[in-house]
Amino acid sequence: MASTTPIKPKYITILGSTGTIGQNTLDLISRNREKFSVIAMTGNHNIDLLAKQAIEFNAKFVATAATDQYQNLKNALSGTGIECAAGEEAILEAATRPVDLTMAAIVGVAGLKPTLKALESCKTLALANKECLVSAGQIFMKKARKFGVNLIPVDSEHSAAFQCLNGQDQNTISKLTLTASGGPFRTLTSDQLSTVTRDQALKHPNWEMGAKISIDSATMMNKGLELIEARYLFDLKAEQIDMVIHPQSIIHCLVSFMDGSMIAQLSEPDMRIPIAYSLSWPERMETPIAAVNLADLGQMTFEPGDETRFPCLRLAREVLENDDQSAPVLNAANEIAVDAFLKDRCSFRDIPQLIESVLEKMRPGLSRSANPDLNDILDIDAQTRQISLEYLKQAV
Repeated sequence: MASTTPIKPKYITILGSTGTIGQNTLDLISRNREKFSVIAMTGNHNIDLLAKQAIEFNAKFVATAATDQYQNLKNALSGTGIECAAGEEAILEAATRPVDLTMAAIVGVAGLKPTLKALESCKTLALANKECLVSAGQIFMKKARKFGVNLIPVDSEHSAAFQCLNGQDQNTISKLTLTASGGPFRTLTSDQLSTVTRDQALKHPNWEMGAKISIDSATMMNKGLELIEARYLFDLKAEQIDMVIHPQSIIHCLVSFMDGSMIAQLSEPDMRIPIAYSLSWPERMETPIAAVNLADLGQMTFEPGDETRFPCLRLAREVLENDDQSAPVLNAANEIAVDAFLKDRCSFRDIPQLIESVLEKMRPGLSRSANPDLNDILDIDAQTRQISLEYLKQAV
């Protein structure tokens, strides 16, 4: 006889519910409503969408980072009984609500504090914010271990690596290879790259993503940041981490072992697959995405990354190998450069030039402390942003 005991839903908080990851997370929850109960969600300026999501999923608490939008959010939620607030403290409040799972999907270093705070009150953290590991990987992993939080990566490549490594002996790993689509400019020459536009850079050939990550994919910085992430997530040495261009975006990671074996994870390029895995772990859940049909696919191709045409790859690799405090510099300078490109304040080729110039200026003063604290990281981040903005003024 089938059990009549009702299924206890997972209580969930979504940090960054109005972004691409947040919207895909809610899409999956809408298909499995009996399995999840949304406790808190956060957003920024898209108040109409944030309020609509909160009402549809009956959230208990909603926060916007934009203090000037508080009244608009309050008005939109009037009569619903949903508690709301605004500002940094409100975002941190949302992050500290006790839940089974927190989806950390705030883009950029703005997600660092709330995601770190979430480690204190959730059982499982689904990590979609790469800046937490790039800028503060040592601090982040130490705190996750301290509070015994299950850390499940949401990036498609790191989710794939997590699945490939499941049950494997760490000492048997030879190499972890992340794949990259190559972005929209994979076949362009250096001369052609000097004239690409913002709209061209935003048109990724395989993935539907937000503006910032789309530009990172076009410059290949996204893959560079992922190499640094992998070091912390999987406790690997720089020489154990590699990448390869795979234009079809079907294989997302390959792990090589000491016996010559290789394990790979394959799926269609749809972020709902790694999101679903993070939501349902240690089990799996159905998604609306069909499995890859290998016969229809026909072939899969691979090629090395070109660090000459895409110098962001080289810069990230240098940061990974140097093992100093330059990762927060790389991340902050990249955020400033990408924002400038999106606002037509610099060219596509200016992005890596700005990052390299700022790295060269900042590196001599960086501490090689083995135990940096959060204030150290935030100080480096603030200094980097100031220097990056000054560089932009000089370059214009």
